[in-house]
Amino acid sequence: MLEQTWYAVLQYIGRDFAGWQRQPADRTVQAEVEATLERLDGDPITVVAAGRTDAGVHALGQVISFKTKRGWASDELRRALNALLPADVWAARVGAAPDGFHARRDARARRYRYLIGCDDASRSPFRHPYEWPLSRRLDAELLAWTALEIAGTHDFQALSAVGQEKPHYRCEVAHATWRPREERAGYIFEVEADRFLHRMVRFLVGISVDIAQERRPADDLRRLLTGGDNREASPPAPPEGLYFVRARYDNLQLEGDDD
Repeated sequence: MLEQTWYAVLQYIGRDFAGWQRQPADRTVQAEVEATLERLDGDPITVVAAGRTDAGVHALGQVISFKTKRGWASDELRRALNALLPADVWAARVGAAPDGFHARRDARARRYRYLIGCDDASRSPFRHPYEWPLSRRLDAELLAWTALEIAGTHDFQALSAVGQEKPHYRCEVAHATWRPREERAGYIFEVEADRFLHRMVRFLVGISVDIAQERRPADDLRRLLTGGDNREASPPAPPEGLYFVRARYDNLQLEGDDD
């Protein structure tokens, strides 16, 4: 029987996961999805994600790819997945993908969102698991300046985790913005790039917040965007405020690609 290639768009709460990627002992999103697909299709199935989220990081539009041997209709497969997946993972969309489609290699851009709470209510139990409950004022003009500096092509080695062996550390950031949340609750950072280094978004948020609190000079960001190591970077922002929003593809049209 010929295998069918599929894509799915997943949403998940990262709080109780040790990240996306399968690990020997800890609970991961990949392991949960693969176990569910094995129950449905009868054979082990490997799932590939557009981006590997860390422990505690959420997803609103994580794109995955996989192959099945059993003949499915897309609506039937989506219903079956959602019937068996744990409550903190949900398949928003499932569809047939071109033969050979690979969610990670074929992605031409990925977008992340980070939520910061600046008001006292950010410490509410209904909010703090899903944002950074900073509960302090930030300078909106300085935040906007950091976004302008981040946009473009830079060497992000100094603003990412150590220990990454890469041919290069350049990323092309096509979009970076800070915008206020409703009712002065805080700020939202959105960033889209062709690739992201490990913890890069959290490091960018960390130094942006330090600059917006005037805890370090703005020129530090410009200097760190030229490369080097991360010993002079601000600590990365906590994971609970970070969301994988979407991936873009040339060979697959997903809802929202024209935003």
